[in-house]
Amino acid sequence: SSSRPCDESIGREKQMNQDQARGKWEQIKGRAKKAWGELTDDDFKKAEGSIDKLYGVIQERFGDTKEANRAKLDKLHL
Repeated sequence: SSSRPCDESIGREKQMNQDQARGKWEQIKGRAKKAWGELTDDDFKKAEGSIDKLYGVIQERFGDTKEANRAKLDKLHL
């Protein structure tokens, strides 16, 4: 048998974690778009799914510090 029950469980858990991470990233993207309406899909692609990279992209585009950007995003709890 090529797939043991334990392997299937690990695979399902890994998929759930990926789905959760993707969902979290979509939430962050939504909040960032509310805060900085001029963000484009290219900006989000540059961030490569990383919140830290997204703060860097926002800093490049809009000039605030990463800390200021993080604070602005944190205020937008959905």
